[in-house]
Amino acid sequence: MSDPSDAITLDQLRAFITVAEAGSFSAAGRKLQRVQSAVSHSMANLESALGVQLWDRTTKVPTLTAEGKTLLASAQRVRAEVLALAGLARGLRGGLEPEVALAVDVLLPVRAVVALCREFAAKFPSVELRLHTETLSAVSALVQDGSCQLGVIGPAARSDGLAGEYLVSVRMLPVAAAEHPLAKRGARTRLTAELLAQHTHIVLSERGDQRTPDQALLGAPTWRVADLGTKKALLLAGLGWGNLPEHMIEGELARKKLVRIRPAEWSDDQWLLPLRVVHKRGLTPAPAAQWLLSRLPALCSREPGVVRDAPAPDAK
Repeated sequence: MSDPSDAITLDQLRAFITVAEAGSFSAAGRKLQRVQSAVSHSMANLESALGVQLWDRTTKVPTLTAEGKTLLASAQRVRAEVLALAGLARGLRGGLEPEVALAVDVLLPVRAVVALCREFAAKFPSVELRLHTETLSAVSALVQDGSCQLGVIGPAARSDGLAGEYLVSVRMLPVAAAEHPLAKRGARTRLTAELLAQHTHIVLSERGDQRTPDQALLGAPTWRVADLGTKKALLLAGLGWGNLPEHMIEGELARKKLVRIRPAEWSDDQWLLPLRVVHKRGLTPAPAAQWLLSRLPALCSREPGVVRDAPAPDAK
């Protein structure tokens, strides 16, 4: 027994949708550049294949039946899927990859990442995106083992065997809760290493056995955490002091829940950290990945404390 769907053609569905949009067989004929009789014949064949009357022809201008209105929505979905299929095929012929996997350091502004994903979904609807958020060398490890094509790493991350290019720099601010003794010293007071050593220093530390050495230590009693969200929560609770990205704490600084402090051993811009995009050497990013690379700097630089200036010559 033959499948009834074999008698349904994409051309019939296109004509069906066009008649519904144009309002009449004659208007659809003009839009499709066909004579009215050809459109009428196409509709009759579609009704025969479906076994359902789509059009009420008792009126001067044929109108959709209740069944026709229901099937119109399905026809539109089928048409959209076919157009998407054709678009995907064109993209693949042009080198568009079916999937992009991106790993980013936690220092990258979340709002910029969300904006990037929103634009990516609109521009590349057929390309799947896998996004990983990691700390320090865990990002470059995902690129090195092939799990991700691209990674965004900070200056302390190991990147052996990877090629890279400068992206943006993120300003880190040493802060403490407003009620913390260091904050009460005043925002302009330079805090000596001896004074800081009397208070717990909360630092971001990498997971796993092959950890990147802890950064920005001043020899104080130290607590180590594996994510910035936990570090921020501990600092807000007044349990210590530490660096956080400016873009992450703009609200807390404005509401004076966190206060900037100034260690005497650090210059004000010492922790302007350059971020790099890395990938395997010899790899030329495909179109969707290349778009990510070109769009990400502008989205990041909208955030507080993120700048696009070139890094210092010795920055890695």
